Amino acid sequence: QDGPQRKKRKSEAVEVDRQLDILAIGTAVGSILLYSTVKGELQSKLEGGHDNRVNCVRWHQDNCCLYSCSEDKHIVEWNTQTCKVKCKWKGDNSSVTSLCISPDGKMLLSAGRTIKLWDLETKEVYRHFTGHATSVSSLMFTTVKPMNENKPFDGITGLYFLSGAIHDRLLSVWYIRSDRKEKNAVMSFTVTDEPTFIDLMVSEVKEEPVKLAVVCRDGQLHVFEHILNGYCKKPLTSNCTIQIATPGTDGDSTPKPVPILAAAFCADRQSLLLVYGNTLQPIIEKVSLNTTESHMCLIRDVQKVLSLKTDIALTKVKTPVVNSDTKVLVPGIPGHSAAVKTPSAGKEKKKNKRKPGETEESIEERLGALDIDVTKVKTPGGLPQTDSFAVLLVQGLESNDAEILNKVLNTRKENVIKNTVARMPIHAVIPLLHELTKRLQGNPYSASLMVRWLRSVFTLHASYLSTLPDLIPQLGMLYQLMESRVKTLQKLSRLHGRLFILVTQIAASETVQDATEVNQTAKLVYEDESSEEEGSDDEMIADKDSDENWDEDEEKEEQSDEQDMTVEKEINGDSDLEPENESEEE
Repeated sequence: QDGPQRKKRKSEAVEVDRQLDILAIGTAVGSILLYSTVKGELQSKLEGGHDNRVNCVRWHQDNCCLYSCSEDKHIVEWNTQTCKVKCKWKGDNSSVTSLCISPDGKMLLSAGRTIKLWDLETKEVYRHFTGHATSVSSLMFTTVKPMNENKPFDGITGLYFLSGAIHDRLLSVWYIRSDRKEKNAVMSFTVTDEPTFIDLMVSEVKEEPVKLAVVCRDGQLHVFEHILNGYCKKPLTSNCTIQIATPGTDGDSTPKPVPILAAAFCADRQSLLLVYGNTLQPIIEKVSLNTTESHMCLIRDVQKVLSLKTDIALTKVKTPVVNSDTKVLVPGIPGHSAAVKTPSAGKEKKKNKRKPGETEESIEERLGALDIDVTKVKTPGGLPQTDSFAVLLVQGLESNDAEILNKVLNTRKENVIKNTVARMPIHAVIPLLHELTKRLQGNPYSASLMVRWLRSVFTLHASYLSTLPDLIPQLGMLYQLMESRVKTLQKLSRLHGRLFILVTQIAASETVQDATEVNQTAKLVYEDESSEEEGSDDEMIADKDSDENWDEDEEKEEQSDEQDMTVEKEINGDSDLEPENESEEE
């Protein structure tokens, strides 16, 4: 498929009737070759339609008409008799990778990443569908007649069609409705790897299930049986999986898998044609279909059949037959053996010479010196750049090298993390998530770094992760970690609050103590400065030294109590005492 030519052909019943033998081949240059299989020669060449690689070629029911799509975003309708372009229009904003013509020949499905249904008469879009995250590799109609036969059939409404995409392990089924423009898939089939070949037995009766055979890139074949009857939320798993392996005899005890290349349903509806083995010399075999068994492993000895004979390349160089008695002389001075040996002997002597008192270096030291040199050569400019970070990360994940992973994952720069995650291949996303989950369980410091990586992985690769059928079990450990962290958050925040109150109280009390000391020093300074009334001060000092201080204090207290009493009486209106008594009390 990655070569210069991609061959695709849509064979219809009309073609078989008219005994047409033309094979359309789209090339990488943009031209289309029409090859006659009966004559075994090139019949004609269609040029001037595309500027870039042709991705898909489809024959129309009308034999002279051919449709092609290309990397140049355009769809071209060809007239194969005149070898000229009938019509050309822009199919998508990016490259158009797949085409499919409706059973009645009036509609055309095209897909890049989004899927569009075109009316072939007006060349206008009839419906839009969301499509896939990656470019679509296969499109196919799964029904010929609508399931609901009450309404008159317009040739397209009520039909189901199927789509598969690169790096996508889900085959989506879409439904063309009349009442509302439904954009999302109504159901999906889950497979083990990217689908490479699809064949189906189209159902014409409502009660009969559609039989679908899907060959994956890993060489397995999945067979599905399902009645198309509207929505189904969960992805449907296969009724039967078929694998082929070698018997594992003749010295090699381990059986090896044999890849299945393609599969097709036979006319009797009960058997399958399997194509397996080597692409240069494939083996075609008819196998009876038994969907009651969920897994079938067919044992085939392919080694004997696939032994391809390779002719020995003819060269002008001849190797002479040498007798054991002959002596081969090396060019050099006479006395050849001595001449050859002397330089090496001299070198050995030089190596062994050491200055007196010098110890020989140990192997550890030599290895250490080697390591230092290697690191100097590897990283002349300090840290590696982002593109090498992505390469390093993939290498570390594949080899499970802790040193490489530590070097990459301990980065703090948000920009570097984002670019690294964006440039890493899709297949490394799940191993990276497992590694991050493992590290989250460790040191809290490393966990804070891992959260940055997690955030960028989820933001950049959300579309890929959402297509994985077993995403929840794979991220189960991460979910548990997050839940346990969130549960302890409330308790930790309470503890944090209490500790914060304690710390602030301690700090406040310390500041208060500091403030009292400052006040005391201020009082001392005040006493030093107030030296105006020395006599009064001396008297005060004398009073303090005497033991009569206590009595004086008591008398003062009594006097103040009496004053309070008189004030209260005046307030209450009891001031009818004699003036003499008042003076005495005063």
